[in-house]
Amino acid sequence: MSTYDRMAGRGTRLLNRYYAWRARRQPAATGFVSQPEPRTIGSFARGRQLVAGNLLFAGYLVESPDTGLWEVASPDAAFDAERHGFAWLDDLAAVGDFKARAKAQKWVWGWIAHHGHGGGLAWLPDLTGRRVIRWINHALFLLSGKGKDETEAFYTSLARQTWYLSQRWQGAAPGLPRFEALCGLIYAGLALQGREELADPAVRALAAECESQIDGQGGLPTRNPEELLEVFTLLTWAAAALHEAGRAVPSAHSAAIERIAPTLRTLRHSDGGLARFHGGGRGLEGRLDHALAASHVAERHADGLAMGFARLSARRTSVIVDASAPPKGKASYNGHASTLAFELTSGRRPLIVNCGSGETFGLEWRRAGRATPSHTTLCIEGHSSARLAPPHKTTGHEELIEAPDDVPLELSDLAEGLRFQGGHNGYAAHFGLTHARTLELSFDGRSLSGEDMLVALDDAAKRQFTKVRDASQDGGIGFDIRLHLHPEVDAALDLGGAAVSMALKSGEIWVFRHDGTCQLRLEPSVFLEKTRLKPRAAKQIVLSGRAMGYATRVRWTLSKAQETAIAVRDLNRDEPETFD
Repeated sequence: MSTYDRMAGRGTRLLNRYYAWRARRQPAATGFVSQPEPRTIGSFARGRQLVAGNLLFAGYLVESPDTGLWEVASPDAAFDAERHGFAWLDDLAAVGDFKARAKAQKWVWGWIAHHGHGGGLAWLPDLTGRRVIRWINHALFLLSGKGKDETEAFYTSLARQTWYLSQRWQGAAPGLPRFEALCGLIYAGLALQGREELADPAVRALAAECESQIDGQGGLPTRNPEELLEVFTLLTWAAAALHEAGRAVPSAHSAAIERIAPTLRTLRHSDGGLARFHGGGRGLEGRLDHALAASHVAERHADGLAMGFARLSARRTSVIVDASAPPKGKASYNGHASTLAFELTSGRRPLIVNCGSGETFGLEWRRAGRATPSHTTLCIEGHSSARLAPPHKTTGHEELIEAPDDVPLELSDLAEGLRFQGGHNGYAAHFGLTHARTLELSFDGRSLSGEDMLVALDDAAKRQFTKVRDASQDGGIGFDIRLHLHPEVDAALDLGGAAVSMALKSGEIWVFRHDGTCQLRLEPSVFLEKTRLKPRAAKQIVLSGRAMGYATRVRWTLSKAQETAIAVRDLNRDEPETFD
């Protein structure tokens, strides 16, 4: 993820700078306790692009075939953070040839020359932890063919960064930034000769963070599935490093891994990718499978609630619903107004999605991606079920406010399938209406039936609804039910505009129908991915109607066409990753 600690205040930045300056006095490490093995997985395609000089970081593409990485002017702080985090080293190591090694060595020793003396964004604790892990993982790849002076510079820089982390891990914000800082410190303390004493306090601190940040459901306060995967991966790496060093893993650390693993399995669609909610994406290719295998935790939640998400699955079809209130306070800086939104994946092919995080495409796209109309749910008069607070004066963060605080739900088994029922009061204050949604997935996974209701529940709600309805010039209160489609879905209106047919690359045909109480349209949409240079064009199904009374009901179905085979052999190859 292209995240970094943006919450650092002026005092924190000054302390970071001071300890980075003090780190210059630290002696070099003499070597590694044992030969390090890489644990991180990179992308071969992205590695080839880096070798060619195409630098894609945080949604920005800079072509630099001849100059070094650190001579390139940064277009954005997120771009700078991503290159200082060194996750790109995984991609160059995935290529692994002479050119990739030469490029990696040039950029690593270039960082030591340009930034190794401390200061600035490069020495944020979370980025330092991320960088140290990559340097140790790929040390053999980097040190191959290097002379004594360059090797000593490498070990000196590692030792300085490790000491700095031992002093400043508390400066990282709680959550993923602090987990990165602590795991980097543990990793380096156990790997470098003579630095073992730095690992012990970090092991205890990491166990405390596991207890305070990982809840009983195995979730994070941010409710971001991809961020949970990143934390889980760090915890498994730290546990493996402790095992290899002959040390016991604290019980709180092990318990956190055991709680998170079933939650991630619940949040994984049938295609292996994570559900895209609250600023998170699908996760890096192979990262989830690798982390789950390394955890040695085979348990899985029964279909139900995990980190506030409900899952329905049958055969090759998975449905994941945001079934809880959005995150609050600082945890909501990347939160979305997505209550009761859902995603559906059939086999290897996503069908119904949410637009995703627009963080890498600028402020307006970021705000648009967080709004309710960018999710597969109902919205009233274009309003979101939660609002954005004014930007913070120094950080620019926008919290979610006026969010739903009452989100009842029920999961039940039916004679022919599974049922989810939920509701939220995000529109009650302004419109007097509660949104209730029912989703029923058949046992064969070929049909999803939906029902959306807008209800004024009590006298106060009815008075508010009547007030808003009577003030409307068009009569009633307008609403839209949106179902966003994946960009690879080929959709068209069918049956004279009464249905929508959707063809997947696998050859499956799905059909959307409704009860005729609303107007059906097929409109343009977007699909936002952090690894892309621009939003991808997509389509969305929109059902529009007006609430005239105290209760309004809309029924719809999403089902495979009769001619679609029960078992489809999906042999179409995915397109290689490109920069478009």
